[in-house]
Amino acid sequence: MATILVVDDERDVVLLIKFLLKKDGHQVVEAFNGAEALQILGLEPPTEVANLPDLIILDVMMPVVDGLTVCRKAADHPKVRGIPMIILTARGKIPELSTTAPNVASQLEKPFDPQKLRELVRGILGS
Repeated sequence: MATILVVDDERDVVLLIKFLLKKDGHQVVEAFNGAEALQILGLEPPTEVANLPDLIILDVMMPVVDGLTVCRKAADHPKVRGIPMIILTARGKIPELSTTAPNVASQLEKPFDPQKLRELVRGILGS
């Protein structure tokens, strides 16, 4: 199946999402803040990454580097901008994401329905 990068500073949320995605046969890569995500994606520091994820599930409010910054930096990089993202937020819908981060495929408000997340992932990945 797909490789999915899950980025959230709440370890319990990452654990739950990882459980759900592995149940559906996906490989999960974890990051607990935006800086770790940027490093995994090869954006900061700039490095070649052989295996980029097929999908990114990204929290907005995180320490070190927030999710909106990760979105913007990903949208500016040719190899990463095509990776779809699902944004998790406790703030409600963030309308500016549609203009600043065209790779945002969906937004999901916390607390989220696990079944809804699984359906979004299936829909985005076409599986």
